[in-house]
Amino acid sequence: MPSSPRVPDPATGSPDPAVEHARRLTDTVTRLRRALRSSIRTDYPWESLPMAQVELLQTLAAAPLRVGELAARQRLAPNTVSGLVGKLLDAGFVDRQADPGDRRTARIALTPAGRRQLDDWQHAHERRIATALGTLDPADRAAVVDALPALEQLARALAQPGTGPEPAPPTEQTPSAEQGFDTE
Repeated sequence: MPSSPRVPDPATGSPDPAVEHARRLTDTVTRLRRALRSSIRTDYPWESLPMAQVELLQTLAAAPLRVGELAARQRLAPNTVSGLVGKLLDAGFVDRQADPGDRRTARIALTPAGRRQLDDWQHAHERRIATALGTLDPADRAAVVDALPALEQLARALAQPGTGPEPAPPTEQTPSAEQGFDTE
């Protein structure tokens, strides 16, 4: 996978170290996800559940939720989640339950088959990662393990609203009343 272009620091013209680290982390996480999915499908051909569906199952493992709640937690559009839920319903991995707090709505819950599928998915990934970790030299393996708390903290920070990218600085002067544009 080609790397993202290096972004120079506007003040110095040199690559910004924070952006460089973010670029490397983004590239590495992308490659890790792709390699894991690819190797799992090779080693476990039955593993064909799309990641978006797996993530919904993981979210529902904690408790049944309404489609709107699932959409908010996954940061997806409700109609996208409805489509994914429909596929999971068809596969028998989830079912609809009456919401005890509001009988007009339904909550989506894991079925026993959904729980088994999620457990199988988790165990296959754990075995694959454990095998790959075993190929690293002890110092690299320790470095990966030592980085886990910081990566978990980063994941929590990214999941918080308002932690998206900062707006890019303007590249052109904003039109003003002097240039014949209303500013109000």
